[in-house]
Amino acid sequence: MTSPGSGASGPASAGVVAPPVPLVNVANALTLVRIVLVPVFLVVLFVDDGTSATWRWAAFAVFAVASLTDTFDGDLARRWGLVTDFGKIADPIADKALTGAALVGLSLLGELAWWVTITIAVREIGVTLLRFWVLRHGVIPASRGGKIKTMLQTVALGLAIMPLPAAFAPVVAVLVFAAVVVTVVTGLDYLVRALRLRARARAS
Repeated sequence: MTSPGSGASGPASAGVVAPPVPLVNVANALTLVRIVLVPVFLVVLFVDDGTSATWRWAAFAVFAVASLTDTFDGDLARRWGLVTDFGKIADPIADKALTGAALVGLSLLGELAWWVTITIAVREIGVTLLRFWVLRHGVIPASRGGKIKTMLQTVALGLAIMPLPAAFAPVVAVLVFAAVVVTVVTGLDYLVRALRLRARARAS
């Protein structure tokens, strides 16, 4: 039998409304930092037409810092309850902007085949559009394949940006190819999940 005291506290606690998450928070700030670092990365990458080892290492440093903000902003948002609609939209855009800048920059320098850049860019833009398409029906969580895709892209691009000796070229090529394959497969998986989510939302 429920006591009077516990019966009174149930509705009261159920009626508590959580305060809104402030738009200005550390997670969103890190996302904005990543967006700001994109043009900085491109400028540094193209110094001396990408031939200066010193500036290439600097470009890698900017790329690495920007990539790390992607790891921390999502983790902080979930751990501290800082998830906002702005973050849901801006975070994937910032990710795609950084990846796209590295892909296009390396292709313009003649160090990455354009078919690689176009394939990955089409997938990333397509997934971003799908996110907007199903946003009102729900958010599709990141899959394990998506996380592997991000890791492969980041590692492959990071190595391609570094001024490494020619002996490392085969390793970079293998990682780039693996990143392309996983990128395409996870893109198709995301499309299927988006269609299912929309179909369930319409049915209900």
